Amino acid sequence: MKLSRRQFFKAASGALAFASMPYVLKKAGIAGEKPIVVGNILDKTGFLNIYSLTQIQTVAMAVDEINAAGGLLGRPLELVFYDSQSNNTLNSQYMTEMWLKDGASVVHAGVTSSSREVMRPVTRKFKGLFFYNSLYEGGVCDRRHVCCAMTPAQQVEPLVPYVMNMHGKRCYILAADYIYGRTHAKWIQHYTRENGGEDIGVEHFPLDVDNFTAAISRIQAAKPDVVWSVLVGGAHIAFYRQYEQTIGKKNIPLASSVYGIGREQTVISADEADGIVIATQFHDDLGTDAANSFVNKVHQYTGNNDYVGDYGEYGYRGVNLWANAVRKA
Repeated sequence: MKLSRRQFFKAASGALAFASMPYVLKKAGIAGEKPIVVGNILDKTGFLNIYSLTQIQTVAMAVDEINAAGGLLGRPLELVFYDSQSNNTLNSQYMTEMWLKDGASVVHAGVTSSSREVMRPVTRKFKGLFFYNSLYEGGVCDRRHVCCAMTPAQQVEPLVPYVMNMHGKRCYILAADYIYGRTHAKWIQHYTRENGGEDIGVEHFPLDVDNFTAAISRIQAAKPDVVWSVLVGGAHIAFYRQYEQTIGKKNIPLASSVYGIGREQTVISADEADGIVIATQFHDDLGTDAANSFVNKVHQYTGNNDYVGDYGEYGYRGVNLWANAVRKA
């Protein structure tokens, strides 16, 4: 679903409050120039939208900032947004429309590896440029694809020995059942074994699963020292509630390299969240001047104090990385 400006205002909670507004472009002296179309395909609705909501806003914020500063190479940016609704058929369809109908120069899109892999061939076919501002399992060699987020090895290599030293060497892994989750689980196994540990169980769950009773029973029987979560999406959040109600982190600790990426901590209770060991690239309480400034800027732009997190930062970074590359090309 392509959203009009009025619909986008309502759907994205003010994310396009200033994007491409005529008076902003006029003030910047670029109102009469031909716009450069920047595409954005993300899950405003659907079961994976928890990853997209803030990124929709920060992509728009980055576009607004570039326009307010005089545009890109003296031309304004025009943001075109489609809600893919967590539907890969729509991801493919909208990516095609971006290149054929909207005339996009670049498209920032996707929150899962499966969405990326249906959009990447379309981008190659039409010789476009695709920025994937999301966690990425690695292994893709494609000159028309740019990834702006972490790979599992960057997170897991330092986190595994830290967790092992803190909690013990025997681990049980629960992961999402698609390419990212399966690859990520293998990296946890690799670094666990490399550091002298043992992975005593690995399970994968489809993205729509929200009942983990049987898996929790198997964990109780296996008695690992620590449980790793590579569970993603709205349905999988249920695991953290069910785990705390049964085993409890005080009995078998939890570690994760994806928890918090989808702002899970804003949905579950403090007791359910407290104590999960994570390794991530950005969070709102990082405490540096740059991080504080960015979070405050997003809050001012959106008019709310919602958690920004990694995916918000990834979207902002992706647009600015592309813009800087254009300036230097």
